[in-house]
Order: sequence, then C-alpha cells, then structure tokens
Amino acid sequence: MRLSHIALALACVSGAARAEDLRGARDRQDRWALERAVREAAGAAQKQPKDTGAQYRLAESESYLAEVALELRDKDRAKVAAEAGIRAAERAVDLQPAVAENHRILGTLCGQVIPAQLWLALRYGRCARASIDRAIQLDPKSSRAYLSRGVGNYYLPTWYGGGIELAIRDLRKSVALDPRSADAHLWLGIALRKARRNAEARKEIAKSLELSPNRNWAKQQLNKTPAQ
Repeated sequence: MRLSHIALALACVSGAARAEDLRGARDRQDRWALERAVREAAGAAQKQPKDTGAQYRLAESESYLAEVALELRDKDRAKVAAEAGIRAAERAVDLQPAVAENHRILGTLCGQVIPAQLWLALRYGRCARASIDRAIQLDPKSSRAYLSRGVGNYYLPTWYGGGIELAIRDLRKSVALDPRSADAHLWLGIALRKARRNAEARKEIAKSLELSPNRNWAKQQLNKTPAQ
C-alpha cells in the first residue's frame, strides 16, 4: 500500500473517531467537552485555511455545541456557536462546492440560529433552505440532509415555508433512508408530539433511545411525551 493511501486511511479512522467523540459529548450534553473540541478545531482551521476538512470539522463542532446549548436553553450561546460555525461552513462550501455534506452543515447551522433568535428567521431561513435543498440535489439519498431540512421546517414559521407537516414528511424520509438513525427517529417523535400524535411520538422516541441509549435529551423528550 502506498504511503499516501495509508495516510488517507488513518485520516478516515481519525475522523470517524473524532465524530464519535463529538456525538458522545452531545449525547451526554457535555458542553465543556464540546467547547474544548471547538477550540481545538478552530486552531486547526486557522492553521489550514485551505483545508476543507479542517473547516468542516470546525463547523461540525460548532453545530454540536449549538445543539446542546439549545437543549440546555442557553439561546445566546447557541446563536454564537451557530454563527461561528456558519463562517467555517461557508469556507468549506467555497473550497468544495460539489460536496453535499458541506452544504448540509451550512444549512443546519443557519437553521440553528432560528430557534435561538426567532426574529432572525427571515435572515437565516433563506440560507437554511437553500443550502439544504442544494445538499439534497447533490445527494438525494442523504438521510442527514432530510433530517436537517425536517428540523429546519419544525422551527421555521409557516409564513416562511416551514411547518410541522413538512417537518414530519422530511423526517419520515430521513428514517426511510437510514432506519438506524437515532436522530431521525428522535426528531420525528418530537414533530409527531407537536402534531398531537402522542402514541406515535413515544414509539419513535423510544426507538431513538433503543438505537442510542446514552442520549440524555432523548430520555427527557420521552419523559415529557404523553402516552396518548
């Protein structure tokens, strides 16, 4: 095996391990671990401004931090993290515009600003929708892209093209594309609960916990979902 191939394989393994660490910190709602990951990713991105992977990793870290900040109801911190992540995601898109995941993370981050500051829906809603739609165009089988669009539609006001029924449709598509996505099942359950379909909601959230038993927020969501 060539040295370049070995280096690429090691980088893939390292990247997968890092993503797993981020998800683990997210699942534990370990804000401090995510803050540390953001600092490390920011340092690497600053040293490698032309490295798409470094910019993507920073955007991803900020997105997980924004997600947990929203779960913990720290909307100000969520907004700061999401907007910092947007800048990194925009650089990733500029460097590799044909990569669907770069557009997805950008759209996700734009969408994360909205629940943090609803008055910014007009400004960031356009970015969220356009970026995730582009991700789906580039990769129509991306479960994560439909998940991101579904969450965006959950938060986006109906007067701006969002709404709960659109969210449920996208989240069902995400589950269909990846039935083992704990996040897709969780958000489908949350959306169904908002639509007052509590029995279905509990089933989806319970499935999410079956797939990812350490997700604290999923446990919280199950506890607050009525049986009927």
